[in-house]
Amino acid sequence: MIALSVAALLAVFLLYTSIAGGGTASLQPSQLGGHFGNQVQLAGRVVGPVQREARTLRFGLRDVKGTAIVRVTYTGSVSDQFRPGRDVYLRGRLMHGVFVGEKDSLVTKCPSKYVAKPSSGGA
Repeated sequence: MIALSVAALLAVFLLYTSIAGGGTASLQPSQLGGHFGNQVQLAGRVVGPVQREARTLRFGLRDVKGTAIVRVTYTGSVSDQFRPGRDVYLRGRLMHGVFVGEKDSLVTKCPSKYVAKPSSGGA
């Protein structure tokens, strides 16, 4: 009985923290429409041109599978892997049609070094 009570309390706590804004929404550029000014995590593929001014980057971010693009302004550290064509994630807010990235929140997803072998269609 005690174990069930503890499990129920834990389930309620986990549900409360997930609903009460404990997490940040993860979106792609095509999904930003209703999130003006709200902090979100944006995922997408970098499209050029990439412009650098000191530590500030300006670039486009496109849906991984799609055509929607949003302009991004980001200040902070950048991986050596960052370049057009790479998938990235960053936190920030959509302000006046431009996604303003939170400082030092950009993460570049490295391409996989391993590709599955095609199955041999033997009989």
